[in-house]
Amino acid sequence: MATETTNGSDDPPVPGPTGPDDPTAPTGGASGEQGSGGSGGMMRSSAIMAVGTMVSRVTGFVKAIVIAAALGTQLLGDAYQTAQTIPFIINDLLIGGLMASVVIPLLVKRRMRDDDGGVKTENRLFTGAVVLLLVVTAAAVLAAEPIIGLYLGDSDPRQAEVTVYLARFLLAQIFFVGLSGLISGMLNTRNRFGSPVWAPVLNNIVVIAVGALFLWVAGAGRTVETVTQGELVLLGAGTTAGMAAQLVVLLGSLWRAGFRWRPRLDLRGSGLGEALRSAGWMFLYTLMTQLGLLITANLVNRAGAESVRQGHDVGAGLTAYNFAYTLFQLPYAIIAVSLITVLLPQMSAHATERRWDEVRAGFSRTLRISALVLVPLGLALALYAVPVATLVFARGNTSPADAANIGVVLAVMALGLVPFTVFQLMLRVFYAMGDTRTPALISIANVTVHGALALTAYAVLPPDRVVAGVAAGFMCSFLSGLVIAGFILSRRLGGLDGRHIGGTLLRLHAAAVPSVAAGACVLWFFTTRVGPGIWTNLGAPVVGCLIGGVLFLLCAWALRVRELSAAVDLVRSRLRR
Repeated sequence: MATETTNGSDDPPVPGPTGPDDPTAPTGGASGEQGSGGSGGMMRSSAIMAVGTMVSRVTGFVKAIVIAAALGTQLLGDAYQTAQTIPFIINDLLIGGLMASVVIPLLVKRRMRDDDGGVKTENRLFTGAVVLLLVVTAAAVLAAEPIIGLYLGDSDPRQAEVTVYLARFLLAQIFFVGLSGLISGMLNTRNRFGSPVWAPVLNNIVVIAVGALFLWVAGAGRTVETVTQGELVLLGAGTTAGMAAQLVVLLGSLWRAGFRWRPRLDLRGSGLGEALRSAGWMFLYTLMTQLGLLITANLVNRAGAESVRQGHDVGAGLTAYNFAYTLFQLPYAIIAVSLITVLLPQMSAHATERRWDEVRAGFSRTLRISALVLVPLGLALALYAVPVATLVFARGNTSPADAANIGVVLAVMALGLVPFTVFQLMLRVFYAMGDTRTPALISIANVTVHGALALTAYAVLPPDRVVAGVAAGFMCSFLSGLVIAGFILSRRLGGLDGRHIGGTLLRLHAAAVPSVAAGACVLWFFTTRVGPGIWTNLGAPVVGCLIGGVLFLLCAWALRVRELSAAVDLVRSRLRR
């Protein structure tokens, strides 16, 4: 899903911590599936995960483009996005938010301590998950109408009817998503990382094929009034089939890893109850993020329907928000997540040894290096958001006006890229210190700020601009969150190297001013002299970023940004090898 995620950050769901080598694991098998013995195995696993993650993101991005072309960003697209979002919400509340904090640590501990290597515990968990997920899935399908009502609000009646019909199919994904998450955790405890990373690629490919088939069968111009029941079955059943295919791949990998399911319902003595009690704060965090998503979906869906009723021919609901968030996440995922992945184990080790100066230094260094790229990239993304969104999404059932509105929402989000990243880094510091309570409490403040600003936007803005206002409220919640988190961390760590961080951020933004001015001139030239079309949508960002990038580097060098010198030295050392 492309809205606020719920795994303690805004990162996409990824496999959790690793466990000890599995003594029963086969040495052969598909690439990336064998246990990683020694540094060579770890490097192979890391490379497989990196490539798989990139392929997953690329195919996920293509999936978003195809779905946008097939369904558009108006009421039909909003119906699909709303129905598709809810299975992941329910899964996160039940399993997703607890996977890294409860299930995986429990499995690792049992595999190390139990005489049977944790086999009984795994069978108990697997059996309990199957039963729980079947019951919850059936209940959700039966209660589809009231559940959908929470997220649609007072929307178009036909849109509500279509959304509920789609939800009858899409809510079945709860079972597949939840079991996929558990199996991924079980594979990770065996040091098997390939399938959990690569299986979503198959899901993406299936959904891409479903979207393309829908566009071929239905053609452009389908709306909630004209879409047929058969076409809705294709969308709903086809999307769910993609998630089922992902589960089949993971089950095959778990079978090859040596797991044989023996159903057990005797949970007494499994240790799960104690582990669940310790995960209360993580569950609160998950609950708060889902409340934020509920506020977002309800308000933007209401506004989107009202925009249609007022005759605005532009998509302004949940679909526009989701697609903007998909683009917004790319810089953070490519730049910051890779650095955070390296940072967290180091910070955890330093925190365990109570070396707070090292924790503080690691946080400061990662933030400043990330900012070197994310400050100019965020400003460039804000400046060129409309042409980029138009270039990416304006085809099929998504008009240039619909795509341009996605760009407006993206521009608002892009201005919050740096605060968003800083807040995520601060959360990692708390987690490294073994503290889930403080992030959970901060999330209450985040949701309060987000909800208040979102409701204000809904009350004062025109319906077709509410989605941008809600996005602004979401970004502001991270600004308030980092202020609170920064104050608490500063007291615990004896400071956060604030003078160094603040000086770097100030110099980076100053260095970006000439680049933004030049980029704006390039955009003006293409818009007025070349005119609307692909040459402007592609040429303006490319030319503007080339000119702006050179200017930024020169200005950063002139302002003596130390991180630039460090990055240049790193590149030189790599080239010399």
